[in-house]
Amino acid sequence: MLPLGAVARVCVRLSSSGISCAPLSLDTTAWHLPQSRGRPAFLQTPPPVSSVSLASRRSVSTETGGWYESLADTTAVHLMERLLMSAQNATGLPWWANIIATTIALRTVVTLPLGVYQSIIIGKVEALQPEIADLAKRLRYEVSMKAQHKGWTEKTCRYQFKRNLKRIVSELYVRDNCHPLKASVLVWVQLPMWVCISLALRNLSLGATYSPSVCEELSVGGALWFPDLTLPDSTWVLPISLGLTNLLITEIFSLQRLEASKFQKYVTNFIRGISIVMIPIAATVPSSMAVYWLSSSLIGLGHNLLLRSPRFRRLCRIPPSRGNSDTPYRDLLSAAVSKYLK
Repeated sequence: MLPLGAVARVCVRLSSSGISCAPLSLDTTAWHLPQSRGRPAFLQTPPPVSSVSLASRRSVSTETGGWYESLADTTAVHLMERLLMSAQNATGLPWWANIIATTIALRTVVTLPLGVYQSIIIGKVEALQPEIADLAKRLRYEVSMKAQHKGWTEKTCRYQFKRNLKRIVSELYVRDNCHPLKASVLVWVQLPMWVCISLALRNLSLGATYSPSVCEELSVGGALWFPDLTLPDSTWVLPISLGLTNLLITEIFSLQRLEASKFQKYVTNFIRGISIVMIPIAATVPSSMAVYWLSSSLIGLGHNLLLRSPRFRRLCRIPPSRGNSDTPYRDLLSAAVSKYLK
């Protein structure tokens, strides 16, 4: 699943970030801190590669398929095609296993370290909260004293407080090297990678690649109830499993919050809706894409649980946060029982 739950959690946590504690120097304006119709687009087969050159094929796809075909013909997508084919040639695994193995490798090598980095940034920001609360009180007091001396109105006091508070918070983020935007780096890497691999599998499954023979390999490279990876899963087992996994990830995030705000509830419900919408979408794409989506979500679920492990957090030197516990999995189970069974 796309890391929407993680994004929402980061945004909600950091939206209430404050500032740090330090001696203030009075100034009239600032306080300083010392340091298409018919078949869906993804099922439409582009013209054979051999009929046109690469430049001509891009021109044709842009005119006939619109933005979707243009995106499917980008360099990043073709690199993912080559990566998948190279992995299959190197390992000799059947295609269904190759897709899962490649997904595990990419998620572990690329996104897991970024997930650790995201947790470190969030932990640092949360560690600033006591300092933030103290400094905010001091700043408010000095604003009130300055207001009496200068005769400021209530509106001017609020403006001066908010402006200086915002600037001091930025200085704190620079001091501790934990700007909240850094916590979103995982999304900006994982989302494009997810899209590119999905489109690469779509191209390979429909023969829209430099090696059309790969399409034939995919047609017999499935397993169990999905032997043909170029066709959608008619049993809906993969799509429904994908939806349930994504919903489980969303619920794990929601169980962390004891008192959810209206914004948090809105974001959680939005992600639940996306998880449900992904079920019919996964039922219309080639099974190769559905296998990738499901395996990616399962690995993401595993990584989310791993990042809650106290031992793993200590190993990665992730700062403690309010949601930390010595028994995170037992706490999750207890919270789920209390929420859904009582």
